[in-house]
Amino acid sequence: MKVVLLIIQLIVSILLISVILLQAKGSGLSGVFGGEGGFYGTRRGIQQKIFYATVVFGVIFIILAILNLLI
Repeated sequence: MKVVLLIIQLIVSILLISVILLQAKGSGLSGVFGGEGGFYGTRRGIQQKIFYATVVFGVIFIILAILNLLI
């Protein structure tokens, strides 16, 4: 059972990394130093779906990590 949970957590972590990388906008660290001019308050279309997928995969990853600790 523990091996199955570890494999599922590994798959979820890879998916989480990929959707986080899909969200990357702009060029590098320019947004940190004020280089990004515009800010969009609302997400639309595919951006919103990627954002929700990130939240879902993050929650699943945390739940799997807690389950791996308890088992």
